[in-house]
Amino acid sequence: MSLTVVIAQFPISLSIQNNLKIIDSVLEQTNVGDWVVFPEGSLSGYSTDAAFLKQIDHNELTAGLEHIRKESNRRKINIWVGACINVDGKWFNTAQGFSSDGDVQRYSKINLANHERGVFSAGNYLPVFKLKTPEGTVKVGVQMCRELRFPEQWNWLARCGAQVILHLNNAVGTSAFQPVWRSHLISRAAEIQRFVLSANNAASDQISPTIAVAPDGQVMGEIVSAELGILRVELDLSKVSDLYINQSRSDVVAITSVNTQNAI
Repeated sequence: MSLTVVIAQFPISLSIQNNLKIIDSVLEQTNVGDWVVFPEGSLSGYSTDAAFLKQIDHNELTAGLEHIRKESNRRKINIWVGACINVDGKWFNTAQGFSSDGDVQRYSKINLANHERGVFSAGNYLPVFKLKTPEGTVKVGVQMCRELRFPEQWNWLARCGAQVILHLNNAVGTSAFQPVWRSHLISRAAEIQRFVLSANNAASDQISPTIAVAPDGQVMGEIVSAELGILRVELDLSKVSDLYINQSRSDVVAITSVNTQNAI
């Protein structure tokens, strides 16, 4: 089974309308059946200063998400965007997925950044989403930003059957750390033998590239730029393997999940 994915980065602002305009410009360049991945906070906006949450118009955000849902259905593509949402008075940093058949998926970041703690509520579930394609069902896991530092989460998703890991990122600040984050993403792909597709906020001080990595750890393409950039890659899912996972010494070290229910 093969799959075409468009990984898009752009300079994310605190204006939902501006972000949505750029998202629409990317969607105009897609083909039927494509998957499209945008960065963390790509619709709502995002900042390390939690005061940005006060600027989010939730009605505007809801309308933006509904617009993307309709575009997904109209264009017959799958779209993933980042959105900080408020549910019953609690903020969650989420990845929102829209399938061409109208299904909506949501992942809430479980391992919050230091500046997010005490502001956002953490998710407590690592779901694997089953997404339909013309060639069959693809199982997908989602991680966000600094969760690349916790390989047990990625390993769990792979053990649950995820073939592709989407990484919605918003890592900017000190580009000197870029080789570290890039190495983490390559390692995550190679150690679990899954495709890793990471979309980062476009900025001159990117901490991590926008990148696609194959299950053997080979980089399929990457972007390091402060500008809008689009990376189109073809995934051959036959390359996904459980070889290393099956060789794991679970009699010595075992990975288990203690929660099987979604937080929201």
